[in-house]
Amino acid sequence: MKKSETFTLYDLHVEVVGDPKTFVCKHILGSAFVIQGENLVFDKQKTFSMYALAAMLPLLPAKQRPTHENDWMTSDENIACPDPHCGARFKISRTGVREFHRSDCTVVPIEKTA
Repeated sequence: MKKSETFTLYDLHVEVVGDPKTFVCKHILGSAFVIQGENLVFDKQKTFSMYALAAMLPLLPAKQRPTHENDWMTSDENIACPDPHCGARFKISRTGVREFHRSDCTVVPIEKTA
């Protein structure tokens, strides 16, 4: 029997949260984007800081994947702005699950183990 080539990733919703009185950067409360697979989908109505996005990028693929219930990546949703003087936070929420096929994402074969 052929082994399934499917895997799942969480869809994510990333939103600016916090008290705007503490923002140093030009964040807009409620600005958000979603992640669906490898795609970042931005709302046409608002902006999002490229510096904040750059700081979050390494966390996003990890947050998309299933994690152990005791892993902090499972429970922690708020990420601080990279500017240490800014009070903005970015809430990363898992919103749904999508199924993907390996062959749609890569041409590299899986090595067979003995």
